[in-house]
Amino acid sequence: MDTAFEPVIPSEGLHVLHLFYRIEHGAWRDLGREDQLAARTDFASIIQEIRATPDVQIVTLGMVTPKSDLGIMLAGPDLQVLHGFEKRLALSLGPDILTPVYSYLSMTERSEYTTSDEEYAAELRGEKGLAPDSPGFAAALEEFRGRMAKYSKHRLYPGLPDWPVLCFYPMSKRRAPGQNWYALDFETRRELMKGHAAVGRRWAGKIIQLITGSAGLDDHEWFVTLFAHNTEEVKKIIYEMRFDPVSAEYAEFGEFLIGLQLPVHVLFSRLQL
Repeated sequence: MDTAFEPVIPSEGLHVLHLFYRIEHGAWRDLGREDQLAARTDFASIIQEIRATPDVQIVTLGMVTPKSDLGIMLAGPDLQVLHGFEKRLALSLGPDILTPVYSYLSMTERSEYTTSDEEYAAELRGEKGLAPDSPGFAAALEEFRGRMAKYSKHRLYPGLPDWPVLCFYPMSKRRAPGQNWYALDFETRRELMKGHAAVGRRWAGKIIQLITGSAGLDDHEWFVTLFAHNTEEVKKIIYEMRFDPVSAEYAEFGEFLIGLQLPVHVLFSRLQL
């Protein structure tokens, strides 16, 4: 691994790279058996090295539709490290075998609409009628702080699960006349996002959502990765979300991609390498 450059690490959170390739099977067949074996060995050894690198995570995917064949998802704090792995992976099977067809760079981030301690304390006083000096108030506030700390850690430093189905898509907030998300005041946006988040929470245990920010880094404002156990759950959550006002009135979506998380030896067989 190249360590000659100054690290590029954010003050908090991770860089996330999504990489999608087409396999040029004609060029692959032109390789001799020994060269093919060497190429598979090189690819597998890089994957193993990535998995052994501290703080770096990788997901390897067989993509379902002809949009792409191979998908790689990398997550880690240092963009220098991810960049080095990305360049090595692109050439690991040979210079003419993997053709990039789509990629996306984003970062894990906090939500700006997260409820603060002060806001939750106001809810305890107003909606629940708890006095600030009561044991119930202190216990509820402490429980809230623990829950929010866990939520923030998951947002900033997620563990990528081994669930088999992954759905990917970019999105931005609409800026059309009369439907400009950024012309809304903060409290209006915050209330809309509360309802949007409530829809997502109904899918807890069935869908794991990883929403990463990409303003200034790539073509859209966010990139969404959904982990699921089957495609039906993906289809249902996307359909239900479309009726929420945040999506129905203010969301612009890019292309959707579906992949199956597979170990390397299965990838070789599935992709006919």
